Amino acid sequence: MRKNLVASVAFLLASSTAVLAQSAADGKVKIGILNDQSGVYADFGGKSSVEAAKMAVEDFGGKVLGVPVEIVDADHQNKPDIASNIARQWYDTEQVDAIMELTTSSVALAVQAIAKEKKKIDIVTGAATTDLTGKACSPYGFHWAYDTHALAVGTGGALVKQGGDSWFFLTADYAFGYSLEQQTTDYVKASGGTVVGAVRHPLSSQDFSSFLLQAQSSGAKVIGLANAGLDTSNAIKQAAEFGITQGGQHLAALLFTLAEVHGLGLEAAQGLTLTEGFYWNRDDESRAFAKKFFARTNKMPNMIHTGTYSAVTQYLKAVQKAGTDETEAVAKVLHEMPVDDVFGRGGTVGANGRMIHDMYLLQVKKPADSKEPWDYFNVLATIPGKEAYIDPAKSGCDLVK
Repeated sequence: MRKNLVASVAFLLASSTAVLAQSAADGKVKIGILNDQSGVYADFGGKSSVEAAKMAVEDFGGKVLGVPVEIVDADHQNKPDIASNIARQWYDTEQVDAIMELTTSSVALAVQAIAKEKKKIDIVTGAATTDLTGKACSPYGFHWAYDTHALAVGTGGALVKQGGDSWFFLTADYAFGYSLEQQTTDYVKASGGTVVGAVRHPLSSQDFSSFLLQAQSSGAKVIGLANAGLDTSNAIKQAAEFGITQGGQHLAALLFTLAEVHGLGLEAAQGLTLTEGFYWNRDDESRAFAKKFFARTNKMPNMIHTGTYSAVTQYLKAVQKAGTDETEAVAKVLHEMPVDDVFGRGGTVGANGRMIHDMYLLQVKKPADSKEPWDYFNVLATIPGKEAYIDPAKSGCDLVK
């Protein structure tokens, strides 16, 4: 009798342990979307990325492992100290399991360091620096939508092939700008081109006149705008006032998305070459996704929004497959599991956390060629992921050595 009782208790304990292993430790899965919601990158990602994350949760069924999935969000104001405080609070006291989006490279680097320290997941879709999967890589950090190398290969490569073999850079004065300038410089020089100079400007600049005059006087065939969001839009508007393109120089918007083209307008943006990881009007699947997104946000998605949807979806798939939201187990699955969704078709994740997927070289249409609202791009080429991204073995990440 006693043996039967002991055996029954042991069975119940084992069953309970198995149930706990196949669940979220605190009875929920919580994802934080941390990005710029009020500044220079508010249209680039912002609240629309939050909606993309919520769409992903709803499309997944609202639950994983039988527990609810919650999305929380906050505005980091493009300040690493504010972002770090929010990240610590989320991880330490609010039971946030993963932080995503993280527009602004200085912010992303700061939060990824905290996530590494606390053994928590972060998935970056909004920031660009290759350091995230290079010298600052983390076993729990993932870089999803694009990076500066992919932009350099796409936009930089296209313009060099078109004869733009001398460059001057107008660069945002922080980690993202430095990385984008360096990656594009390396690609231009490797292709036989030259870089004649560069000037750096503060984030959220209002007056680009002195910077643009230096670029104009350099005589470079291409002025590389190593910035993003409203900074790029304002630089393009002010360049028109100085007659820079009319004088024969070409503007290279190295990080420019559908959102910024919409804000600038086709009249001003026409002819610009850019690189994105997603275009809503590519095929039936992308159009169906975009229609759902538009119903929530009144805008079509760019690669940041769709990349965030993909990152949240893949994280939930990883939790489901791992049978737990425990970080080590989920990170292992994220590294191993292929990515196949509206954004990352045929995607793979390297040991350094870089999600490798195709990118698209795009050109902004002339107003007369646009057939419907938000029909802004001609797809010039598909850039295979293996060409767009640095080989993980050569990335400088200790995780792959």
